[in-house]
Amino acid sequence: MAKIGKIIGAAAGFALGGPIGALIGLAIGSVFDNTSVTVQSGRSAYGQRVTPADFALSLMVLIAAVMKADGAVKRAELDFVKAYLRQAYGEQATLELLQVLRDVLQKEIPLYDVCTQIKSNMTYAARLELLHFLYKIALSDTILDQAEMQIISDIAKYLGISQNDAQSIKATFYDDLGSAYQALEITSEASDEEVKKAYKKMAVKYHPDKVSNMGEEVQKSATEKFKKINEAFDRIKKQRGIK
Repeated sequence: MAKIGKIIGAAAGFALGGPIGALIGLAIGSVFDNTSVTVQSGRSAYGQRVTPADFALSLMVLIAAVMKADGAVKRAELDFVKAYLRQAYGEQATLELLQVLRDVLQKEIPLYDVCTQIKSNMTYAARLELLHFLYKIALSDTILDQAEMQIISDIAKYLGISQNDAQSIKATFYDDLGSAYQALEITSEASDEEVKKAYKKMAVKYHPDKVSNMGEEVQKSATEKFKKINEAFDRIKKQRGIK
């Protein structure tokens, strides 16, 4: 366990350098300052330390990109972000992260470069969770407009997330039967056995333990997504009469 303090380099790893670090700039010096938040360190595929702080800072940059997509920062989206940050990091850290978000909103974001940096350091499971958060934020006002949809699609591609996985995550936010099939990455023409195999594959891919080192709130969100996969499977089973 490591305490996040003013020398954030002791807590955050890859997010301090590259395009993310350049975007955040001097604001990063105050992030988490004087807080009692602690983090567990993971390791990226390249051996660098990856922490909840890296996840949070990366998420702030991607959130800013989505918010800027339609030219307006919506109150519902901002309220959703605030609520998530309070649950995940506490009141003081939330204030500091929101300042980072405000600063980044005023800058041009080299989205491809940012996503490439994240892709090079975060596991695929963590990147899936970033995308999941972006859909949750974009849909917090119940409307996913074309500009937001395009920027999230671009982010998914730049993060190296397959089109099927991106569509699966998006489908978990809808309750119709067609979306249930899409959530399992199959079509309605799949056999019952193929449905079962698809569910098992998705259950492994989206298991919350895959992001256990990213903090409790990230794992909680992953658990919500995992539950949606189970609900999609149950919906299909009910429609087909599968036992």
